[in-house]
Amino acid sequence: MENESKSIRIQTERSGNREHSTPLYLTSSFCFEDAEQARSLFADEEEGNIYSRFSNPNTSELINKMTALEKTEDGFAFASGMAAVFASFASILKSGDHIVSSRSLFGSCHQILTQILPKWGITTTYVDTGNPEGWDKSIQDNTKMLFVETPSNPGLDIIDLELLQSLKKKHDLILNVDNTFATPVLQNPSDYDADLISHSATKYIDGQGRVIGGVLVGRKDLITDVRFFARQTGPSLSPFNAWVLSKSLETLSLRMDRHCENAALLADKLENNTELENVRYPFLKSHPQYEIAKRQMTKGGGIVTFIVKGGYERAGRFIDSIKLASISANLGDTRTIVTHPASTTHSKLTQDERDRVGIYPGLIRISVGLENIDDITKDILQAIEAST
Repeated sequence: MENESKSIRIQTERSGNREHSTPLYLTSSFCFEDAEQARSLFADEEEGNIYSRFSNPNTSELINKMTALEKTEDGFAFASGMAAVFASFASILKSGDHIVSSRSLFGSCHQILTQILPKWGITTTYVDTGNPEGWDKSIQDNTKMLFVETPSNPGLDIIDLELLQSLKKKHDLILNVDNTFATPVLQNPSDYDADLISHSATKYIDGQGRVIGGVLVGRKDLITDVRFFARQTGPSLSPFNAWVLSKSLETLSLRMDRHCENAALLADKLENNTELENVRYPFLKSHPQYEIAKRQMTKGGGIVTFIVKGGYERAGRFIDSIKLASISANLGDTRTIVTHPASTTHSKLTQDERDRVGIYPGLIRISVGLENIDDITKDILQAIEAST
């Protein structure tokens, strides 16, 4: 069965009510047939629902769909994408372990790696995207994990997963990939032996800016550790949000087709604009990792970034001149969203840290929506002109 069909047809078992659409299971706990079933469920001798912090039919349906789409063995659903990313570290690594990570990361990921994990003796070495040989040189005797976002947020850096696959095998490491921007529609990190794959389901998986959620899928032995961690610490996804996200997956392939089509057209229209210093989109030939993007992604994704001439002040004027698009820190919505990362999503980084990953004062991130492309383009172009 193809992925488009899996995302629609994987469902909870139909009840005696013969429902066509999966119902909401808004229950905190589940009943046992007898004392022996209760004992065997808690002893992990029998699979089944106990408590919605552990599992729930709605979260299980979402996980089953995501593991099928990402071609992995198991998974767990979290209350947010950042909870999923944090669990991918905290449930597996221990004091004294070391991570090698791409420098280009979402701001909260950077804070986890540089501010939170060091409190427990877990350290990180960053590798610049333009320095592929730096990966092997950064691996130490205590390195346990490689962590990347590809494409990265917001710089759209593309990390060579084939390179990381070879290093993972050479040094016996865990390859941990955030696949939020590409989604399983455009990219499967499991094709490159990724052991863990995380998603902020808040973004394209929901696709309409309604709920927050996260998913972590991967190797069964690693997800066993993740599940133990999550059952004790409680970052589980709510049944309602899981139900929304699972229904959203039914249209993910269709939506991603339109996101990518619109984003590619917008990037092409903006590339030679004289008011912009740089336009970046993975499938533009001018992108520094264009060949890698073409190799490991089927389409270029729904995000376009550019740098307006005039820096921070010009960027502010551009944002204030937007008429159609939404001004928000979110992305992956049906509605086009404009964001100024330096003052919002990555504002906690120092200017030097932002500069090193290309988050310059004039950088604008466009999450290209599903509106008519002429309307999107007209709005962006008039805002560029109005901000001069």
